[in-house]
Amino acid sequence: MRDIAEGVQRFQRDVFPARAALFEHLAATHRPAALFIGCSDARVVPELITQREPGELFVIRTAGNIVPAGAAGADGVAASIEYAVGVLGVSDIIVCGHSACGAMTALAEGRDLTALPAIADWLRYADTAPAGTAPADGGDAVVTLIRDNVLTQLEHLATHPSVARALDRHTVTLHGWVYDIGTGAVEELDTASGRFTALTG
Repeated sequence: MRDIAEGVQRFQRDVFPARAALFEHLAATHRPAALFIGCSDARVVPELITQREPGELFVIRTAGNIVPAGAAGADGVAASIEYAVGVLGVSDIIVCGHSACGAMTALAEGRDLTALPAIADWLRYADTAPAGTAPADGGDAVVTLIRDNVLTQLEHLATHPSVARALDRHTVTLHGWVYDIGTGAVEELDTASGRFTALTG
């Protein structure tokens, strides 16, 4: 905790004064262009990966970058999506999976989550393949499930009323990404082919 507190002090002493004009602007303005839905994994930092400034991304982080399908009743993920689309008017939504994802590894390997009931319940929103089943093409089961999960969460995202309305009006575009922690590479979903390819500008 001491390191974290010292970091706050460095921010206040060294970083904030140099960017005071930006923070003064942000104090009265909140207009991010994109909603980034990523994993809670500490190794995945959306602003670092995308090189965005404070205020440019509206970020939701959940275990396994999971987005439960839209349904009656309030929850934090649904409320954040609705706010980003319906109030902030983001024009792009990115669902970003990542390599070595613990949630997808647990599913792919069929791990016993009896002692972790909240995690087990949450992961039911991502269970897109039979546990422990290797992909038909002989590839890595975890890598395959990471990509399949991004597709599933994009489908879930489109069921949220605010997103469905924005898609109908063509005011929002959905994107699927997979980030590789070890190389920094990012793959994007080609919606025409359903395959992931290297992200291009």
